[in-house]
Amino acid sequence: MTVRLPDEQSGPARARLLVVVAVPAEAEAVLRGLGGTARRVPLPGGALDRVAHPSGATVDVLAGGVGPGAAAAAAATALTALSAPAGDRYDLVVSAGIAGGFAPGAPVGTTVVADAIVAADLGAETPEGFADVTELGFGTVRHTPAPATVALVAEALRAAGVDTLATGAVLTVSTVTGSAGRAAALTARHPDAVAEAMEGFGVAEAAARHGVPAFELRTVSNPVGPRDRSAWRIGEALGALERAFAALPWPALLALPVLPALDPQTPPIAQPPQTPQTPSDPVATGPRAAGQPQSHRADPPGPRRAPKEAGRG
Repeated sequence: MTVRLPDEQSGPARARLLVVVAVPAEAEAVLRGLGGTARRVPLPGGALDRVAHPSGATVDVLAGGVGPGAAAAAAATALTALSAPAGDRYDLVVSAGIAGGFAPGAPVGTTVVADAIVAADLGAETPEGFADVTELGFGTVRHTPAPATVALVAEALRAAGVDTLATGAVLTVSTVTGSAGRAAALTARHPDAVAEAMEGFGVAEAAARHGVPAFELRTVSNPVGPRDRSAWRIGEALGALERAFAALPWPALLALPVLPALDPQTPPIAQPPQTPQTPSDPVATGPRAAGQPQSHRADPPGPRRAPKEAGRG
């Protein structure tokens, strides 16, 4: 179990790992799994728990709020505020918590390791169906964790006796699925999806912009589909989350080689076609704001597909 000490600024000078969850119940499960002693560390707008893990690694656990916006803001705040004073940065960021699982690959009780973190409802409805922002030419909807990280996490969980384990895409949504129709539409667009949650892409996007690798780990509390509270197993999922964090090999994860944080050759985000404007137009005389370079872990925009290939939302 984790012992929580009073709020203070002292403690380990630098945490190398940041775990971002949505709500305090998930944070408590992660802290129980980590063990050790936790100290509260202030942040702009809140605080996090810093744990001296028995392995020697120092881990920060942050309950950042529900949804991709809150998760991105919280993760970016921690990445900025706790890295800047000493000129250091985190070495690894984890998005974690409970999730809905897609049948048949991730039934209730499954522990999920994401091999892709996908913003599933970031885009536009068109007459032909849903088109994501990559198809529209505005950036990426997919972050890919390092395969070596995914493999190491999955291997450690199996070794710890986690029998119900799945790897695949974890979808980030702003609206939780509550119908069979939407579940079917998501699986049609994302046949590799094993789970649905609300924060992973926001955390991964913040990490990528800070040049820090990220991965996502979830435990399944309910099926994706019709909203049936009687089928929810939140307590069981939180217990599985605790056991997963007790099993993770933090020193080995930190020892994995990391590619350069930013790829200067990555092209800027594509812009939509512009109507030619005259030089007298002040919009035409100033340079367009180029998109920020993407982390090598953010899948770059690819060739546009016809919107109909994205399926119907």
